[in-house]
Amino acid sequence: MILTVEQIAEEALALPSEARALLADRLVESLDPAEDGYVQQLWGTEACRRRDDVRSGRVETIPGDEALERVRQMFAR
Repeated sequence: MILTVEQIAEEALALPSEARALLADRLVESLDPAEDGYVQQLWGTEACRRRDDVRSGRVETIPGDEALERVRQMFAR
């Protein structure tokens, strides 16, 4: 039986959040940005949005070591 993209998405969304994150990471890694200008364009747009959010004060930045510690604590639970 061949699954449709929609069926795969439904199955993936039913996974625990850590498994979804790992799956998302593997899917992103499978993309070749040199071949897919669309993905590269999306990342450029996202980078500009994040830059604008920081510059405007909509988001507050934190030091990298603090961010990494927060991530470690999340995965330690």
